[in-house]
Amino acid sequence: MRKNLFATLLLSLAVFSAAAQVSFGKPEKINNEWSFILSNAQTVPASTERWRHPVNLPHDWSIKAPLSPTLASCTGYLPGGVGWYRKTLVMPEARKGQKVYLYFEGVYNRSEVFINGHSLGARPNGYVSFMYDATPYVELGKENTIAVRVDHSRSADSRWYTGSGIYRDVWLVYAHPVHIAQWGVYAVPQVATAKRGELSVEVALENGSPESAALTVVNELVDGGGSTVAKSSGKVTLATQKGGKVSATLAVKNPQLWSPETPNLYTLKTTVLLGGRVIDEAATVTGFRSLRFDPDKGFALNGQWVKVKGVCIHHDAGVLGAAVPREVWRQRLLSLKEVGCNAIRTSHNPQSPALYDLCDELGLLVLDESADEWEFPKRKWVAGWNVGTPGFDGSFDFFEEWGARDLADMVRRDRNHPSIFAWSIVNEVDYPNDPYSHPVLDGKSAGGFTQPIFGGYKPDAPNAERLGAIAKRMVAAVKEYDRSRPVTAGLAGVAMSNQTEFPGALDIAGYNYTESRYAEDHKAYPQRVIFGSENGHDIGAWQAVTDNEHIFGQFLWTGIDYLGESRSWPSRGFYSGLLDLGGFIKPRGYFRQSLWSGKPMAYLGAYPAPQNADRAPSIDAPPVWSYEAGQPVRVVCYTNAAKAQLRLNGKPVGSPKDYDAKTGVIVWDIPFEAGTLEVTGLSKTGEEASRYAIRTSGRPYAIKVVAADTVIGSRGVAQVTLQVVDEHEIPVMLSDDEVTCRITGSLRLLGMEASNNFDMGSYTDNTQRAFYGRLLVYLQATGEEGRATVEFSAPWLKKATLTISCKQ
Repeated sequence: MRKNLFATLLLSLAVFSAAAQVSFGKPEKINNEWSFILSNAQTVPASTERWRHPVNLPHDWSIKAPLSPTLASCTGYLPGGVGWYRKTLVMPEARKGQKVYLYFEGVYNRSEVFINGHSLGARPNGYVSFMYDATPYVELGKENTIAVRVDHSRSADSRWYTGSGIYRDVWLVYAHPVHIAQWGVYAVPQVATAKRGELSVEVALENGSPESAALTVVNELVDGGGSTVAKSSGKVTLATQKGGKVSATLAVKNPQLWSPETPNLYTLKTTVLLGGRVIDEAATVTGFRSLRFDPDKGFALNGQWVKVKGVCIHHDAGVLGAAVPREVWRQRLLSLKEVGCNAIRTSHNPQSPALYDLCDELGLLVLDESADEWEFPKRKWVAGWNVGTPGFDGSFDFFEEWGARDLADMVRRDRNHPSIFAWSIVNEVDYPNDPYSHPVLDGKSAGGFTQPIFGGYKPDAPNAERLGAIAKRMVAAVKEYDRSRPVTAGLAGVAMSNQTEFPGALDIAGYNYTESRYAEDHKAYPQRVIFGSENGHDIGAWQAVTDNEHIFGQFLWTGIDYLGESRSWPSRGFYSGLLDLGGFIKPRGYFRQSLWSGKPMAYLGAYPAPQNADRAPSIDAPPVWSYEAGQPVRVVCYTNAAKAQLRLNGKPVGSPKDYDAKTGVIVWDIPFEAGTLEVTGLSKTGEEASRYAIRTSGRPYAIKVVAADTVIGSRGVAQVTLQVVDEHEIPVMLSDDEVTCRITGSLRLLGMEASNNFDMGSYTDNTQRAFYGRLLVYLQATGEEGRATVEFSAPWLKKATLTISCKQ
C-alpha cells in the first residue's frame, strides 16, 4: 500500500511540475511527430526537401553525428550546423476565445520560432526557457504549422559540449484571456521552524480581454499526504490589457521542513475565479526551509550549521548528448547522493526544469548558475584542452541585449524550488587575461593566483575594473525577482578581483581553486562569506573546508564526466567526475564517499606498484584483481573506518592498518596471487564496520543483465546495465567485447554507453564495445502498450535476453 501511495505521489508531483512550467493555463506536451532537416535556409525548406520524419523531442542532432578529429575539441569533436524543425497540428475550434502560447524549455541555440509563416520571435540563449503568444496567427479547426530555425553554425561557441537543437520539452498552452502571468506564482518561506511556517505568496495576473475583470484568487497549501494545511483568498480588479498582483501569507503549524535528509514538499494550489467560475489554476511545488550565511560560521540550513558537499555538473549524459530523460537524471542524482553529495552547481547555465524538480524531491541543494561569459569571449580550445590556438566564438555578442533578461528569466522560472539556496550570476569571468586584465598581474604583486594568468598585465585588454559595474547590474536583475537567496559568482582570479568592486557586489563569494586564500581573505575581508565554488578532488581541498569554520563548503570539478573540453584526439570529454559518462560511480567516487558519507563503507582497488614506494596513492584505482603471478601490485582501500584488515584468499595480509588522515588512503604493496582479495573496515575497537572484495576472473563467458527497468510508461526510458562475466559469474573487468542490441517490440534504442573516454568509434548504431566489461543501454518506449524483447549478444559469449513491459 505504501509503495502504491508513493508512486501516486511521484506521479502527482510530475503532473504539478508540468503545469508549473509557466504557472497558468492548460499545458500540453507536443514532443512527438516533428520533422527535422539540416539546412542553412533562411526560410522554412520546402516539403520536397529531405526532411526526417518522425523526429521526437527532446532532440540533439549533434550527438547523432560521427566524431571527427577535424572538429573542435571544446565541444567533443562533434558538429553544430543549422537545423529546422516543423510540426503540423490542428487546434480545435472549441478553443475559440482562448489564448494560445508556445513554451520551449530550451533550444540550442540562436533560435527563431514561426507559426503559419509568421515569426513569433528569436532567442539567442540556448539554455533559457521562453514562451511566445501565438494567438494572433492561429487558425482554429485547421492545420497549423510550427517551424523552428536553430542556428548553431558557430559550433565551437562553448568551452564544453552543448548539443544542438530542441533538446528539451515543448508545450502548447491554452489559456483564458485572463490568467496567471508566465512564471507568475512566487512562493517563498519567510518563517521556517519546527513549530511554525509562513509561506509568502505573490500571484501576478494578466488581463488580455477587452473588459475589466474582478477576480478572486484562492491559494491553498497541501502537504505531502494530501491534506490542506492553510488557505487564503484575495480579490483584485484588472483593467483591460493590464496586469495586477495578489499577495497572501499562509501560516502552518509544525511544518515538515525541507532538507537533503528530509526533502519534505508541499503543493501550493492557486485558483483564479471570475464571476464565481474557475478560469485558471496552477500547482506549485514548494517547501519550508531557512537559510543563514555568516562570514565566521558559514552556512546554516534550518538553524543547523552544515558543510556543503557539492559537485559541479554539465547538462549532457554521454551517448544521449544534451537530450537527457528525467529517468536518467534521477539515477545520476541518486548515485551522487550515495557518495555523500548534498549539493549541485548548475555549471554554467540554467538546466532542464526536470533537474530542479528532482533535486526538490530527492534532497539536493542547488547553486543555480546563469552564464560562463559576459561582454567578451573566453578562449575555446579547438585542438585539445589548453593546446594550440583557441577560438573565440561564444555568447558574448548578445550579452548587452539579453544578459540581464536571461538571468531574470532564470530566476523567475526557478525561484519556487526549495532546493535552490543561491544564485550565481557568472563563472570565471575574471579569469586573468581571459579576457580581463589588471596591473596586479604584473611583477611581484602577481602572487596568489592558482590559475594560469597568460602573462602579466596587458594594458590593451579589457580592464577588470569593468566587472564591478556589470556585477552590480546583474545582482539587481536577480533581486528584482527574488531577495530570499544570496547572489554569488565563481571567481577564478580572486587576487585580481579583490582589486575591483566585483566581490563586494556579491552576497557570498565563490572561490574557484583558491583554497590558499581562505584564511588570508577572511582576515582581509572579515564580512565576506567565502566558499569553494569549484575545487579539485585532492583531500587537501576538502580539509581546507573542514579545518576552516568560516568556509561553508566546496563544489568539486566535476560530479559527472561530460562531453567536450576534450584533450587532444582521441578524447570524448573531460573525465574528472565522481561518476563516469554512464553515471556509474568511479573509484574516485568511492574515495569521495569515504570523506563525505556517514554510512560505513570500504572500497578496494589495485594497480601495478610504482617503482617509488613513497609515491602518493591513487584515488583512481580500479577494482581489478587480474595481474601476472608474483607481479608487485599496489592495493588501496578507501574507507571511513578507523582501520582496515586486508585478506588474500582468506589469509590476513599483515596486521590491520590505521586510516591515513594525510592521504585518506590505506595502502599495501603485495605480490599478485590469483583469487579473492577482501578488505574489512574496522572500528577503533576492532569491530567490523564494512567489507569489500574483488576477485580474479576467468575468460569472458556470458553477458549478464545486472540491473534493468522492466516496466516503463509511454515514452518512458529503461536503463539496462550489462556485465561480461566468466563461467562462475565473476565480472571480467578486462573485457572489451563488442555487444550488439536487437529489439523486438515497442521499444527503440536511444544509445549504448560504455564510458570509455578514448573510444572514438560510432555511437549511432546498435553495437558498442564494453569497458571494464560493462555497458549501459538506454531503451525508450515508442508509445504503444505491450511487451518488448531485447537481446544482447557478442561473438563467443552466451547472450542475454530481457523482456520489458511498456504501459500506456
